[in-house]
Amino acid sequence: MGAIAPNGVRVLNYDILSEWGIPDKTIDKVSAKELRELRRREYSYRNNHLPVDVKNRTVILVDDGIATGSTIRAVIALMQQQPKRIIVAVPVAPKSVCKELQAEVDKLVCLKMPEPFYAVGLWYDNFSQTTDEQVHKLLEKSTAIANAA
Repeated sequence: MGAIAPNGVRVLNYDILSEWGIPDKTIDKVSAKELRELRRREYSYRNNHLPVDVKNRTVILVDDGIATGSTIRAVIALMQQQPKRIIVAVPVAPKSVCKELQAEVDKLVCLKMPEPFYAVGLWYDNFSQTTDEQVHKLLEKSTAIANAA
């Protein structure tokens, strides 16, 4: 039904909200819960590091797939730091969403745009969620690689 970002940016999919008749009270309750979880993850994953300064840099946003575009739009909204370019790279998304997003970013790369789309998870053999432990290990590995360079 939408997505949130750490600074309180909330991107809602009004078509879904209307179709399902989701009341504002429910949206606010879910948003507050998800914002707490987002802040917990941000604190845990950043490990006291400040956000990366993206001003005048090319930012590549990668996602496992796009269904409605709400999540990627919330991230794009965070790009108030004036990056040089924003590139979105995904393996799968609906053609209609890709068409809309192309107007919002400098470049969009999408490998597969099936119609009908249904859901991102249908295009994976294994679509299990990434655990905090896996994220921590990957962040440690990327830090080690960056420090070695």
